[in-house]
Amino acid sequence: MANLAMAKNGSDRNRTFMLILIPVLVLFVAFNTFPLLTGFFYSFTDSKGYGAFNIVGVQNYLDLFSDARVLNSYLFTFKVAVVATLGTNIISLILAIGLSSKIKFKSALRGLYFVPRILGGLVVGYVFSYFFTYIVPAITGTESILASTEWAWVAIVIVVVWQACAQTTIIYLTGLSSVPEDVYEAGALDGATGWDKFRYITFPLIMPSVTTNMVLVMKDMLMVFDQIVSMTSGGPAQSTESISYLIYNNGLAGGQFGYQCANAVIFFILIAVVSILQTKFLNSKEEQL
Repeated sequence: MANLAMAKNGSDRNRTFMLILIPVLVLFVAFNTFPLLTGFFYSFTDSKGYGAFNIVGVQNYLDLFSDARVLNSYLFTFKVAVVATLGTNIISLILAIGLSSKIKFKSALRGLYFVPRILGGLVVGYVFSYFFTYIVPAITGTESILASTEWAWVAIVIVVVWQACAQTTIIYLTGLSSVPEDVYEAGALDGATGWDKFRYITFPLIMPSVTTNMVLVMKDMLMVFDQIVSMTSGGPAQSTESISYLIYNNGLAGGQFGYQCANAVIFFILIAVVSILQTKFLNSKEEQL
């Protein structure tokens, strides 16, 4: 009887598991795998997103490497991603160290720092667009930074860093809270204080958090989109056109659906390669520390 009951319970668990798994799997294939494969197919066509199309083979991929607009969007995207990733991690680590210390209203401040992450990228972008277009020029007497081809990217970096610091700070706080207190006490006996304490004790022990944040933030920054849509629309003079925005704008509205599908495939591969290389490099640093 006991064996029969156990077998019945195991069968019920398997049935429940399948009932949960199958709908999720169907949704994943329908809204992720199928669009991915469809986009890959269209990358070999001259499709405009509607009507008839022809198979052009790898011509779209070849044309991408000689397209100055595409190359400029890649350069802009990587410039923003590198600067924003470093800025986000440095600021977040400083905030996390401050929040992990014994200060008043620590819990309230942690909640306050997470507010930017709750807000949508478009909402944040529109608010900062108004700030940079009207408030800052009124105070400084200068033109809007968003109107400058040289400095508009700085405004994008400021906004994405401000919004990304929320989640990154929480991850660093988790890492800092896992550092045993007796390690600090042992370090204090050896004379480790201030910068030495951070360099030789704290930083090596939170390196897994550093790896996580560097990879996640870099991925998010490479895909920057909402802030550009709401703040600059790729301008002025296409100086803030990210890869994601170019794929969206020219693919859906510019009649380059097949061409931008090829761009999206290259972009997907590039993000995957960057993430893998980042992870391997940072993991090797963890082992050295």
